[in-house]
Amino acid sequence: MILNNGTLVAVTDGESLRLFHNKGHEPHLDLIEVEDSVLEVAHAGSGGRHRSSTANPDESRLGEDDFAASIASYLNHKAHEKACEHILVIADPRTLGEMRRHYQPSLSAKLVGEIAKDFVKHSVISIKSAIETA
Repeated sequence: MILNNGTLVAVTDGESLRLFHNKGHEPHLDLIEVEDSVLEVAHAGSGGRHRSSTANPDESRLGEDDFAASIASYLNHKAHEKACEHILVIADPRTLGEMRRHYQPSLSAKLVGEIAKDFVKHSVISIKSAIETA
């Protein structure tokens, strides 16, 4: 995958978020990590607030869903305020699915791709390699 200069890359796993800006000019990638990931965790995940049981998700899962919703809200805000023109999301499949439920049209229009893999604890080189092979 070739990313435009200035593309925002969000890498998450439901517990943490890493943000990068691509400072490279096409077709080269130069991912620079940014410390702009201050999130207010929303309580808007799937499922109600029921006791944990085999039929209901546990608190950990609800927390991950809330975190995914917060990331989607953050990216929606970035897309809406026109802070970036291109956005790539890299997340584990479950988090990515929860995030998609919260995408607004302005974010969907700026998405250049999604990679359904957990790379949040990987090096920048590994993330760059995953993008290049996608």
